[in-house]
Amino acid sequence: MGEFTIGQALEAFLRQNRMKSTIMSFQIQDVWEEIMGKTIANYTDKIQIINQTLFISTSVAPLKNELLYQKEAIIQRVNEKLGANAIKEVVIQ
Repeated sequence: MGEFTIGQALEAFLRQNRMKSTIMSFQIQDVWEEIMGKTIANYTDKIQIINQTLFISTSVAPLKNELLYQKEAIIQRVNEKLGANAIKEVVIQ
């Protein structure tokens, strides 16, 4: 049997138990302001990850439009920050 770090063992456990998405949902809430900036973070109502899709809710129409144009950049920033290919799609609500 090979040797694993604690991080690798935890990652394998989360993957097997499908809890990784839930944990990343909590992580994205913690780092959202850092990723997108304070202004955007203040005007986004809800952010969550479900099945590799990032759902962003806002009631500000100009912000929705701006986020639509930035989908690829958002995916790249979030994946870099979370250290994985956690996000494959962004849905603006």
